[in-house]
Amino acid sequence: MTVTTTTAGTAKAAGKVTRRAGEKAAGTAGAAPAGAPVPVLWLALLATPIAAGANAPVLILPEMAASLGVSSGTAAWLLTAFGWAMAVGTPLLAGLLRRRGLRAVLRLSTLLVLAGTLLVAVSPWLPLTLSGRCAQAAGGAGLVAAAISLAGTARRMGVISAGFGMLGAAGPLLGKALADGASWRIALTVSALSLLAVPAVGRRAGAANPPAPGRFDGRGAALLTGLATALVLLPTAPLAALGGALVAAALLALHVRRHPEGFVPAALLRRPVFVISALLALALSASYFTLLFSVPRLLADRAGWDTASAGTGQLVALLTGSALSWLLAAASARMSRAAVRTVLVSLGALAALAGIFATWGPLLLVATAAGVFTASAANAVLSTHAVAASPDPAQRPSAIGLFTLCYQLGGAFGPAVAALLVLGG
Repeated sequence: MTVTTTTAGTAKAAGKVTRRAGEKAAGTAGAAPAGAPVPVLWLALLATPIAAGANAPVLILPEMAASLGVSSGTAAWLLTAFGWAMAVGTPLLAGLLRRRGLRAVLRLSTLLVLAGTLLVAVSPWLPLTLSGRCAQAAGGAGLVAAAISLAGTARRMGVISAGFGMLGAAGPLLGKALADGASWRIALTVSALSLLAVPAVGRRAGAANPPAPGRFDGRGAALLTGLATALVLLPTAPLAALGGALVAAALLALHVRRHPEGFVPAALLRRPVFVISALLALALSASYFTLLFSVPRLLADRAGWDTASAGTGQLVALLTGSALSWLLAAASARMSRAAVRTVLVSLGALAALAGIFATWGPLLLVATAAGVFTASAANAVLSTHAVAASPDPAQRPSAIGLFTLCYQLGGAFGPAVAALLVLGG
C-alpha cells in the first residue's frame, strides 16, 4: 500500500513552475480514469480490509494451532505465508493490470479472495488453510494495486494508507474479539469485506488502466517471484535464502537487459526517483514493523508495564500515528521531494533511536506512533513519487507493483529483526 511533488528550484519562479508540474504528475500518477474519479472511500474499502485480515491471527495463534492439531510455531506459518503471498502477489497482479486492464484484475482478485475465504472457513488441515490464506493475500494484493492505480493524488492515497495502518493496528484485537465471540475461522475472513467495494469500483472506474500491447513476460515474473521468495525466507533460512536471492537477482538482471520492456521495465530501474522512493519505503517499513513487534516486550522489560497496558497503549499510538500520516500526505503537494524525504528520514531515525535507547514507557509509545506515521506517510507519498517517475504511462502498474513489493518486504524483515534483537533475548 506512497507523492509526486516538485523538485525545489534555484529561483522562486522556477520553484513555482516545477511545483505545478509535480502536482500535475501527482494527479495522473495513478492513471485514474478521465472524468470524475472513483470516490476515495470506495478505494479505501477496496484496499484496507486486507490489513486487518493480515494481523487478525496474531492473538489467536494458540487457538488456531489447537484446532488444526499443530504447534503454535507451526501455525505461525499462516502469518508468514500470508506475508509472502501479499509480497509476490502485488507485482504479479500489477503486471496483469498492465497487460489486461483493471477489470481483469478485479475479476481475478475477487475469485482469489472468495476461494481463499472458503478454504479458510472449512479446511480442517493446515496445508489447505495455508493455501486459503495465500489465495486471500494474493487477491487482496490485486485489490490494493487496483486501488492505488485509481487514487491519482497523494491526498487520496493518504486516505488509503492511513486506513491501511489503522485497520492493521486494530486487526489483532478484532481477530481476538471475533474468535472469542464466534470462531477463529470468522476472524480470518475479515479481508473479504473488501469485495463489497468491487462492484462500485468496477462501475465507476470506466476505462481506467486499459490493457497495454505486448505479451505477458512470464519468465520475468517467475524470476521476480523467486527473488522475492528468497528475500522473505532470509530470516528463517539465511544461507540458503541468500544464495537463492543472489542467483535469482543475477538471472533477473540478465533478463531485464535482454527484455527491457518486460515484467520489470529497465527504464524504471534507471530512474533515481523510483529507486530512492522504493528503497526508502522498504527501510521505513522495516523500521516500523520492527518497532511494532518489539515495543510490547520493551514496555514490559524496560518500563514494567503489564500486557494489557502495553497492548492498549500501543493500539492508541498506532491509531494516532496512522491518522496523522494523512496530514503529511495532504501537505506533500506543496512540499518539495527533498523536504518530504527529510521529514520521513528524520522522524524515522528518531523513532528507531527511541526504540533502541528509551526506557520511559510513553516515549516508547511515541516511537511507535512515529514509526507508523513515517511508514504510512511513505506508503502514501513515495508511491506517488515512484509512479510519477515512470517514463511511460503504460508502465505505471509495474511501478505500483514493484514499489509495493519493496514496502511489503520491509514488513517481512521487521518481525525477523525484532525476533533477533529483542524477542529472542
